[in-house]
Parts: sequence; structure tokens; C-alpha cells
Amino acid sequence: MITIISGSSRQENNTKKVALEYQRILQEKNIECSLLALDDTAIYERNAAFIEMENEILIPAERFIIIMPEYNGSYPGILKLLIDNTDIAKVWWYKKVLLTGISTGRAGNLRGMEHLTGSLLHLKMQVHYNRLPISIVDKLMDSNGRFTDTLTINAIHNQVEQFLEF
Repeated sequence: MITIISGSSRQENNTKKVALEYQRILQEKNIECSLLALDDTAIYERNAAFIEMENEILIPAERFIIIMPEYNGSYPGILKLLIDNTDIAKVWWYKKVLLTGISTGRAGNLRGMEHLTGSLLHLKMQVHYNRLPISIVDKLMDSNGRFTDTLTINAIHNQVEQFLEF
């Protein structure tokens, strides 16, 4: 099973729209996946609800796809908090992960993906080499949250195919 993590706690964020696109692509390929959207999930403390989510969504995942926005030249603190509150060995160790960075600016969160890659390698994860930066994400999607840019759509499909073979 693949768990997609939408790494933003802001309401009505572009990150979740992109995560839903990844979920749709995986479902079209009949790949079992779940979505953990950090704007819908209480992760501020390791309580009973957090442990239940961890047991149902994070621990069973064999692979992760993390979609994350650029926050102040890095990745969001809410994503770091999620990682810090988990049972590290059960959730992350020796699992595979695919990263996609998004921004409304030019770099597609390249720096944030680099920062998170270092943390994930420390957690004994296998980070897929095709880390996709998606720039000007707000101009590449329609009002329904679907990508309209052919090059971006093709890049995502290529990235997902590579990850499934990884």
C-alpha cells in the first residue's frame, strides 16, 4: 500500500489538490493508496487519535509519496511534526518514499526537498531519485484542481511509473 501525504496544514491549499491528483493516477492504475492530508488531521500531540491514524495509515504503508509546499525555503514544520510524533522505526525505517515539491514561485521547492531528503535518509528510508519540483502550481491547474499543463501531467506519470518499479 502507498500512503500519500499532503504536507500542508493550510486550508484550501494547492498541496492537497496535487496529492489528490497523485491519488487519482494511482487509483487509475489499480494501486491501493490512502491519503493523509495534514490540513484534516490532528497531529499536534501523540494521543489516542494520532496512534489510531498511525496504525491505520502510516504503519501499513510500504511506500510513501510526500507532496510538500515550499515554506520559507524549506519544508513545512507540520510535516516535521508529523514525523517527530510517530513511532519512527515502525512508520519510516526501510520504506521507500517519493518526493514532489510545489510552489507558486520558480523553484518548485527544490531546497525543501533537499532538506527533507537528508532527514528521510537519517530515518533509513530509500528516497527515489526523481524528486519532482512543480513551479507556478497555481497556474498549472484548473478551478477543479486538475492539471492542465501537458508537460506536468507527463512528468508526474513518468515519476509515478518509475516509483512503482523502484
